[in-house]
Amino acid sequence: MREAERWMRQGERDLVSARNSCRSGDFEWACFQAQQSAEKSLKALLYAKGFRKILTHSVFELIREVGVSEPSFLALKSEAKVLDSAYIMTRYPDSIVGNLTPSEYYDREDAEECIEYADSICSAARQSLSG
Repeated sequence: MREAERWMRQGERDLVSARNSCRSGDFEWACFQAQQSAEKSLKALLYAKGFRKILTHSVFELIREVGVSEPSFLALKSEAKVLDSAYIMTRYPDSIVGNLTPSEYYDREDAEECIEYADSICSAARQSLSG
């Protein structure tokens, strides 16, 4: 349980960082940090359930795995897909069609959407761990 709590704390901190990046206009970083928040929060739940090695970075895959024992998380699959797309496109400039970089492609609206989705996932994970 100690490892789960450690991952949860970092997931919550990544969400704070995402909000800070959004405020400073670093929208691609806000999207990336939001994805990291959701990923780490879900991994916290899996560690609490006894998992030892979790090799995926996909929020969608993590939602599906958590959903096996907590079906309410399956309602967050659409949010997970958005965060997974942001994870790839904020990390790799060549994943964006054309000549734009992630910093030129992502805007405030994207960042706010990713933060909202990560907040939903992070809050559900925290509630599950506390309950």
